[in-house]
Amino acid sequence: MAPHARARGANGDVRVAIVGMNNKGAQHVGVFDGLPGVRVAALCDVDRAILEREARRFRDRNDKIDLHVDFRAVLDDPNIDAVVIATPDRWHALQTIWACQAGKDVFVEKPVSHNLWEGSQLVAAARKYERIVQTGTQSRSSPGLAEAIADVAKELD
Repeated sequence: MAPHARARGANGDVRVAIVGMNNKGAQHVGVFDGLPGVRVAALCDVDRAILEREARRFRDRNDKIDLHVDFRAVLDDPNIDAVVIATPDRWHALQTIWACQAGKDVFVEKPVSHNLWEGSQLVAAARKYERIVQTGTQSRSSPGLAEAIADVAKELD
């Protein structure tokens, strides 16, 4: 069965852990927290002060949120369906591979990897463990960029 065809989480919600709370990770908290069918179930960061800062938005509205300073606790948590990785770049590929091995789907910020070998290992893990892995390519899908690419393609024809 294709990974995208499997049902997820309690009551159909995808339970997400966001890993890396500084800058982009904090932005992801707001984005994923507002998506229908998604529940931000856990936050993870090595800096407890940053972790507490982001947890406040959940506690202020009396929402339960699990906090972890160790990524391995996220991997071991059976209540997490997917992880959002916004840690420093050098961790992206390895944390994605570990998440796939732990049975989690992944949204990973760019860069996904630093070289072809590392990237191929990530792809192999996603296939082996039948996980969905998506990378952040926000600006690459903008209408203006698509129009510019189409214009360049016309010039090349």
